[in-house]
Amino acid sequence: MRPGLRRVAFIVFDGVTMLDVSGPCEVLHQAGRLAPPYELVLVSPGGGPVATSAGLALTGTVTAAEAGVSHTLIIAGGDRLAQQPIEHGLLDATRALAERAERVASVCTGAFVLAELGLLDERRATTHWRHAETLARRYPRTHVEPDAIHIRDGRYITSAGISAGIDLALALVEEDHGSNVARAVARELVVFMQRPGGQSQFSTALATPPARGDLLRSLIAGVLADPGTDHSLPAMAARAAVSPRHLSRLFRAELGTTPARWLERVRLDHAQQLLLDGHSVTSAARTSGLGSDETLRRAFARHLGITPSEYRTRFGTTGPPGGPQNRDRPDSDLGLLD
Repeated sequence: MRPGLRRVAFIVFDGVTMLDVSGPCEVLHQAGRLAPPYELVLVSPGGGPVATSAGLALTGTVTAAEAGVSHTLIIAGGDRLAQQPIEHGLLDATRALAERAERVASVCTGAFVLAELGLLDERRATTHWRHAETLARRYPRTHVEPDAIHIRDGRYITSAGISAGIDLALALVEEDHGSNVARAVARELVVFMQRPGGQSQFSTALATPPARGDLLRSLIAGVLADPGTDHSLPAMAARAAVSPRHLSRLFRAELGTTPARWLERVRLDHAQQLLLDGHSVTSAARTSGLGSDETLRRAFARHLGITPSEYRTRFGTTGPPGGPQNRDRPDSDLGLLD
C-alpha cells in the first residue's frame, strides 16, 4: 500500500451482485478526486476472475494473503449467500482480512458472511429487506433491523440491498473526509446524500409468514380478496365462528401479530397498488378500507416513512411527475394536497 492511501478491500465471489461492488467503488473513486484517494483491491477466495450474477466478469482479484492489511473491508452480497451454505474459502478469506481491518462493512447479503463468522453476535445489523427475516431466523444472536438503510455497531457497518451500498460508501467517505466531500460525491453521482425513508418503502407489505391452520388460512384469503369491506375483529371472529379473543390468540400464535396490525398492513399494501394504478389518495384510502385521507397518510408515515404522494412519485413511473400520464388529472388526484 502506497503511503497516504487508505486501502479498501472488497470480498467478491462467483455470483456476486455487480452493483454491490461497483456502486461503493465509484463512490470511493470519486472521493479520491477531492481528498486523499483510496486504494481499492478485489479479493476472492481463490484469486483470478470472478463471474458476477449478471454474467460479466470481475478480473484482477487477489487472495486474502496477497491483499495484505486493509483499512476497510467490504463484503459484497449475492443471493446465494442467503440461499445455501457459505463455502469455507469465502469465510476464511473474510475472517483473515476482518481480523486486521479497522472497520468491516457488508452490502446486502454480505451480512450473512459476517453473521456466519459470529462477528454480528449481539450487534445491530441489516440486509436486503427480502432476506432480513432469513438473517434474523438463521442468526438469532444478531439484532436485525429490516427497515434500516445502513447501521453501524462498533467497527461493523451493514447495509441494505444493492444500491444501498452507495449510501454505505457515502457514510464511510463522510467519516473519513467530512460531510462536504461526501455531499460533493453525492451530487456528482446524482444520488441522495441520505435517502428519505427506510427500506419499508421498497418492500412488499405482506411479509408475514403463511398461516398454519385451515381456519386462519381461509379467513386471510377472504380478507385479501376484498380488503375494503368490514374486517373488524368481531366481524372476522363471526366469520370464523370463534370468539374475538380466540381469533387474537390464533393471530399471535401463527402470524406473530394482532388482527388489527395485520389488517392495516394488508390494506396499506392494497392502497400502495391502487396509487400506482392511478387512484387518487381519497380513492385509495376508501377502496383499501383505510377510510380517510388522514388515516392513509398516518399509515404511510408509520410503516413507510413517506407520504402517499411521495410514494407514487418515486415508484409510479420513470417519467417526470408532470408527464403525459398525469396531465389530465386534477391536483388533488396527484396528491399535491398531501
